[in-house]
Amino acid sequence: MPQNKDYTPQEVIALCLTYMNSEHVAFVKKAFDLADKAHEGQMRKSGEAYIMHPVQVAGILAELRMDPVTVATGFLHDVVEDTDYTYQDLSDIFSPEVADLVDGVTKLGKIKFKSKQEHQAENHRKMLLAMAQDVRVVLVKLADRLHNMRTLKHHRPEKQRDIAIETLEIYAPLADRLGINRMKWELEDTSLRYMNPQQYYRIVHLMNSRREDRENYIDDAKQAIQESVEELGIEAQITGRPKHIYSIYKKMKSQKKQFNEIYDLLAIRIIVESIKDCYAVLGAIHTRWKPMPGRFKDYIAMPKANMYQSLHTTVLGPNATPLEVQIRTIKMHEIAEYGVAAHWAYKEGISTKLDNDQLSEHISWFRDILELQSESRNASDFMDSIKQDIFKDKVYVFSPKGDVMELPSGSSTLDFAYHVHTEVGNKSMGAKVNGKIVPLNYKLKTGDIVEMLTSSNSFGPSRDWLNYVNTSKAKNKIKRFFKTQEKEQNVERGKEILEKLLIDMEFNPKQILKKDNILKVAERFNYHNEEDLYAAIGYGELKSATIANRLTDKERRDREKDQIQLDDKSGNIELKNKKEPEKMKIRHEGGVVIQGADNLLIRLSKCCNPVPGDEIVGYITRGRGVSIHRVDCPNIQGTDDQVNRLIDVEWESSDSKKEYDAELQIEGYDRSGFLNEILQVINSQTSKLSNVNGKLDKSGTAIIKLTLSIQNLKELEQIVDKIKTVPDVYSVKRITS
Repeated sequence: MPQNKDYTPQEVIALCLTYMNSEHVAFVKKAFDLADKAHEGQMRKSGEAYIMHPVQVAGILAELRMDPVTVATGFLHDVVEDTDYTYQDLSDIFSPEVADLVDGVTKLGKIKFKSKQEHQAENHRKMLLAMAQDVRVVLVKLADRLHNMRTLKHHRPEKQRDIAIETLEIYAPLADRLGINRMKWELEDTSLRYMNPQQYYRIVHLMNSRREDRENYIDDAKQAIQESVEELGIEAQITGRPKHIYSIYKKMKSQKKQFNEIYDLLAIRIIVESIKDCYAVLGAIHTRWKPMPGRFKDYIAMPKANMYQSLHTTVLGPNATPLEVQIRTIKMHEIAEYGVAAHWAYKEGISTKLDNDQLSEHISWFRDILELQSESRNASDFMDSIKQDIFKDKVYVFSPKGDVMELPSGSSTLDFAYHVHTEVGNKSMGAKVNGKIVPLNYKLKTGDIVEMLTSSNSFGPSRDWLNYVNTSKAKNKIKRFFKTQEKEQNVERGKEILEKLLIDMEFNPKQILKKDNILKVAERFNYHNEEDLYAAIGYGELKSATIANRLTDKERRDREKDQIQLDDKSGNIELKNKKEPEKMKIRHEGGVVIQGADNLLIRLSKCCNPVPGDEIVGYITRGRGVSIHRVDCPNIQGTDDQVNRLIDVEWESSDSKKEYDAELQIEGYDRSGFLNEILQVINSQTSKLSNVNGKLDKSGTAIIKLTLSIQNLKELEQIVDKIKTVPDVYSVKRITS
């Protein structure tokens, strides 16, 4: 991509003619003609006609060999924002596809925001969301930003710095994630020039001062490699590759080194025909020169998320001077230079477009953009998550099946679990990395093989998990779990409060709490549905009496009328209440009911210790009556004979104070006072703790098993919630014998 190349409109059209057919070139020319007319009389800060900016943007897109629609969008991208033409005009004159792309690129200049930062964040949010729908939006936006950076000298210094920082934080990482290295390098170098001109020109001077020595060294290395390649009978294109200014600056800053301490300023790129040739050339180079330890990277076997593939090695080249070598095929080189644009490029006279499968395979992080948007409170929060999860340095790990997963640097095994699936994260009990059990806060390294250990009996995340995860995605999912859990509890509590009050008011809750009746009242109090209304009562946000009165308004008026009519009659009229015939029920002292049977011995199973609130099932044993199990108890799963012995049972609705045993297993980081804190929390909730034992596993994780007495599942869940607030608790689950 030629830097600072100024195109004329005729040169852009001529460039399109090199790879488009005449019909598509005419389409592009039509876009220029409209843009030229629309921007007539408008000028840029540089003093040149405004149309020259869209011409350069279209030229950059043509260099990438983009399809006619994208190049046309380059010409038209500012028309809707800066002229009288509308979205509908572009849709009618060209196509809805062109209009959608232009709309995706258009800035939000007409919207008022509370602050400059919010305005900027909202612009970025819209661009990224539009990109998630059609990647060509960001390709046009990157071309737009690239030309703006090339002409940044016409702005005042403060504006130059602001734009440069924005480019380095958002646009250069976007170009990198899309694999368009040509754009990335120019955006980074130009940004540094305006952010830190002193360092930029110092590095340029130092590079120029010894350029001749470096060029001679590169020529010697190229000659030696050429000899080795010819001995193999492989055809190769060997070129020297200058190190980019920003990458040198970044290394000097991060590693606190001086310019003369940066060894990999010298690089050679070798392009061959096949993957087999890549490895053959690598072997030849390692045979000729000694490779430097820890400096070999195989991006062919394990490509980067942006589709980049290449072999990287650093060797002690001629005169024992470090030399970086990159080896790749012709196709890999095309993708390394143009990234995702290589997949959108116009070929064989037709416009090609990534289908959903390819998009999903190569740019799966697009889905994360949409997910982060749905979880974010505002545009600034969204952009913070993007910078954390999408643009941060990455680690690459393997699933047990060999799939490569990309995660931000610093991610834990829990981040991996939530990356795989929300339920895998919520049900995690531990993890294995490279075959060894590790804690949930273990930090992953590139090359790790990760297997999550889950349990269906897990009560879900501990609040301590928020300290173990690094990605916004995992944090949002853990927070959502607690929000949902708390809402469910409040919905249940609100409904119970309302039902009890209706009974006290001598109304039948089933008749009053009909859906249409509830929805009318919910709407009156500005709640979306019945669950939100119940939750508000459970929170204490709404008074139950207010809602009960509103729900029974009609019934209470009818009741008053009936009472007046009764009082008018001479005698006392006794109302005969018809009782519904009760089904024959067998009750166990533990509160279990079996419909339509008698003379059965019933007992609660000790293997899974069911408690009121659990889903239960009866199992007809041989000679010992019916044993009551939790439906997930492994002892009743399996054979047809076992399934045929199962019968429906239920808990009796009662205020019984009977207590039931429940067994819990708690896992966490072994530290001083860990067990004592857990016991203090449990004792604050119940005094019925009958058994406690603990041990350490091979990874140093503390495993505590205990038995306590509770009245129902709700009480158990409240205790579990309290346990999960203890620092360093990894997981809490119910266990079976």
